[in-house]
Amino acid sequence: MNFKTIFKSFKNKDMLKRMLIVIGLLIMYRFLAHVPVPLGEPQTFQEAVQNFITRSDFGNFLNLISGGGLTAFSILLVGLSPYITSSIVVQLITKAIPRLEELSQDGETGRRKINQWTRVLTIPLAIIQSVAYIFILYQSVIASNTTIATAPTTADWLLSVTSMVAGSVILMWFGELITEQGIGNGISVIIFTSIISQLPTTLASLGASLFDTSEGSLSLFGWFNLPVNPTIFWIVFGFAIALLIVIYFLVKLNEAQRVITINYAKRVHGNSAYGGIKSILPLKLIAAGVVPVIFATAFLSLPALLGQFITTISPDNSFGSTLITLFTAPNANNFQQYYPTGITPQWFFYPAVYFILVVLFTYFYTSIIFNTKEIADNLQKQGAFIEGVRPGLQTANHLGKTITRLNLFGALSLGLIAMLPFLTDYIFIIISGAPIGLSISGTGLLIVVTVALENLRQLNSRALMVTYDEYK
Repeated sequence: MNFKTIFKSFKNKDMLKRMLIVIGLLIMYRFLAHVPVPLGEPQTFQEAVQNFITRSDFGNFLNLISGGGLTAFSILLVGLSPYITSSIVVQLITKAIPRLEELSQDGETGRRKINQWTRVLTIPLAIIQSVAYIFILYQSVIASNTTIATAPTTADWLLSVTSMVAGSVILMWFGELITEQGIGNGISVIIFTSIISQLPTTLASLGASLFDTSEGSLSLFGWFNLPVNPTIFWIVFGFAIALLIVIYFLVKLNEAQRVITINYAKRVHGNSAYGGIKSILPLKLIAAGVVPVIFATAFLSLPALLGQFITTISPDNSFGSTLITLFTAPNANNFQQYYPTGITPQWFFYPAVYFILVVLFTYFYTSIIFNTKEIADNLQKQGAFIEGVRPGLQTANHLGKTITRLNLFGALSLGLIAMLPFLTDYIFIIISGAPIGLSISGTGLLIVVTVALENLRQLNSRALMVTYDEYK
């Protein structure tokens, strides 16, 4: 990564324009994340949201990808969840129906049609989620015996749902506009910004605990006392070391790749010879990036939302309660509620399903973005081949076997990384009797590191393009 080249590229007007557009869109996104939904008293519903987040992993996920828009009860409350769900559904249907699979391989035109269907499907999903979510929150407010100044009318409900759907569509549009600038995947950049935007609040809370010396201060070799809480200091120090180690391995796994040498056939035309050169085809260990983790979290959170909806309508419904219990990530907030007697076999259900989904989505998404047949055909058209492998079908099979082996290790590694917060909680339960609660933080760290590396890579590539003439 050449940061000198990146900074030098900002002198280019086109590069500077692209960066300013991306920054402007992200600022607008953060502004919209604080525009409240026009329904009743925002403060009343914010209290209901806080209660919902502590009970529902889907609420945690929404709050993560909406950059705190959920806790602020903003028009971005639903966030990117409908678009992510729509992408999963369309890609599954595309793989299941041969005609649609052919359309997806039909160059830019086919991809545009598939993308348009994804956008269209996002709207009804956003409507359904908005209605369900507002209904759950409204019923939660009533169940908590909180007085609402004015009961929402039908027009209020329509306005609220419309504003939330519009917020979701605007967020999807922002993501596509950012992608068009060629500096990173727009959806990933927005989720990255969402996680980073919550960092100041976390650091402020941590700082308040760290400098709380009401229980004593830290003695440094008996020479003098530091004005910090000793217990919190050593916990923060330990986690800082662990964080650096995890980030190191995340970077190594994200950058790991298998290099395949490509040979180009030598051609003689008159007195001139062409070709006969070698190139490389890098195959990443985790080609799917962080997408499987996002997909798995969104997919696994939906049953909890359904259970929340059922129990809101019928509080005594055992099916809804079971869905909530099984599909809510075990963490510090709900440990006493769901596991009053300590760890039970039920504790391992969510982590196990989460691990399996991450592995499956890694294989699934890699098969979409890495089409071995298309790559083999392109190599054959260019007169290129892999040494010892026939062009065409055998090349496709060879690439397929290679990427499958890489996926085996890559998917298991990604699944284990996603499981780290649960393993940390398990260790702390054994030591102290209660989890420390890092489930979303672990997912967030994985997303931040992966997206940051990918965006830096794309930014570096574009910087090299605009500064190419200076190196000639």
